[in-house]
Amino acid sequence: MENTLNESPIGVFDSGLGGISVLAQLVACMPEEKYIYYGDSANAPYGVRSTDEVKDLTFKVVDNLIKYNIKALVVACNTATSAAINELRNLYDIPIIGMEPALKPAVEKYQSKDIIVMATPVTLREKKFNNLIQQFNRPENIIKLPCPGLVELIEASGGQSEEIKNYLKNQFAPFNLANVGAIVLGCTHYIFIKDSIRELVGDSIELIDGNRGTTNHLYKLLEEQHSKNKAKVNTEIKIVNSSKDLRMLDLSKELLEKQLNLLGWSGSIKYV
Repeated sequence: MENTLNESPIGVFDSGLGGISVLAQLVACMPEEKYIYYGDSANAPYGVRSTDEVKDLTFKVVDNLIKYNIKALVVACNTATSAAINELRNLYDIPIIGMEPALKPAVEKYQSKDIIVMATPVTLREKKFNNLIQQFNRPENIIKLPCPGLVELIEASGGQSEEIKNYLKNQFAPFNLANVGAIVLGCTHYIFIKDSIRELVGDSIELIDGNRGTTNHLYKLLEEQHSKNKAKVNTEIKIVNSSKDLRMLDLSKELLEKQLNLLGWSGSIKYV
């Protein structure tokens, strides 16, 4: 029974392509595992929807993933985590890891500077995020930067377009960047536009995301439950996308392999 569980896949879910960046971090850390990635691009973006809509969409996707006998679930979407993570954990008896903006490392490292948190409107308005802010000594120095429309631009181009650069220029125009220590990327889609953000804000501001922390958390849970896959095999990945646009599957693979190269991983992937 244990061996069967160990060889079951890890489910990874996002509202679209953003969670591919989390999948890449998981593969780099645990290449022996099997993965199934579900991108709900037909319903993206989640970040401008109501909380109830996000919950409904999230549960539909997770119900679908459960059919694949997944042994753990990574909700690689900050918006879905904010809206539905507690209900998911109450309903399903598997480890469920969510995402939240990586505020703690940013605040600890830049105590005398401002921290900008880029995220979707839903993530920034939810109680979960606002409770997180209040845990720190200087909440007034944590600046919310909602980015409506940015996910759609990234979904359309994979993160490479002049339109994205112009969008970012307008978003950051009101800020005195000399006062900013770090920008927290509070949406997994934003990993794909790091270069564009860096080009705009310069090298003195650190860009921080939560992908590594999420991966380490799952690794620890699987170790504790003795459910890691012990077989030495090539990484096996199934990619599913709700969009009827078949280009999304190719773009998912392209973005995954690009991220793995950036992480220095050089293994082989079997797509199923």
